[in-house]
Amino acid sequence: MAITAALVKELRDKTGAGMMDAKKALTESDGDMEAAVDWLRTKGLAKAAKKSGRTAAEGLIGVATSGGLGVAVEVNSETDFVARNAEFQEMVQKITEAALQVSDVEALTAAMVGDKTVAEYVTDKVATIGEHMTVRRMAVLNGAKITTYIHNPAATDMGSIGVLVAYDGGDDDFARGVAMHIAAINPASLSEADLDPAIVEKEKAIQMDIARESGKPEAVIEKMIGGRMQKWLSEVTLLNQVYVKSEDGKTTVGDAAKAAGVEITGFVRLEVGEGIEVEKEDFAAEVAKAAQG
Repeated sequence: MAITAALVKELRDKTGAGMMDAKKALTESDGDMEAAVDWLRTKGLAKAAKKSGRTAAEGLIGVATSGGLGVAVEVNSETDFVARNAEFQEMVQKITEAALQVSDVEALTAAMVGDKTVAEYVTDKVATIGEHMTVRRMAVLNGAKITTYIHNPAATDMGSIGVLVAYDGGDDDFARGVAMHIAAINPASLSEADLDPAIVEKEKAIQMDIARESGKPEAVIEKMIGGRMQKWLSEVTLLNQVYVKSEDGKTTVGDAAKAAGVEITGFVRLEVGEGIEVEKEDFAAEVAKAAQG
């Protein structure tokens, strides 16, 4: 029986197996779908589909650079234990290296790692490692120079927080210090000009409501808001934040950069699990779930 692309896709959708494994299973079973599913199960290659509904909120951020290009990739797993697994870390490294060739996470899943796409590569690793895993997101940064910083590293160039900093100038150590600052303080943007206007308006509305609770006249409130917004901007924009390594506790990142002869032109900060809602279960429910397999 001819093994068509449609048959291969159907088997992949049913089992979560990689394309080459699905094709081989259909070939071995002469196109019989149920027999192909059984073949994959006996080879341990149909596990991925069963695990795809689980929340993967742990994992690693991988970073890589090539000249003036930097990428950061989040690859998730279900448990921190797997994130410390050498096989998982090798997978993250290869996926991050593949990310240097693409511009977004959709293109990354179709990029090649050896003779398989990243999507197929991850599916195969789900089968062997035994947890649901996913390539959640990636970010790209371009600049004259790129430096990286990894917080809580699990291996070289991967950990719980990954930072990229684009800069121009000669002080590479200072740029790395800024990357460490970003990891610790988590600024919302480089400067006020880079902030989403919707975020600024939302904060202004919040501050207006707080000020109105005081019962002061609108003219007074407007003056109060100006000062409060300036304080807020100094807290959320990188160049206006007090640099964590400043000796006087007052020097901003922007002023420290000027003194060091460095221009910070952009940054990326990714942290494992940001924005993922993890369903909480009580201990009894966890035990019952484990007992059911």
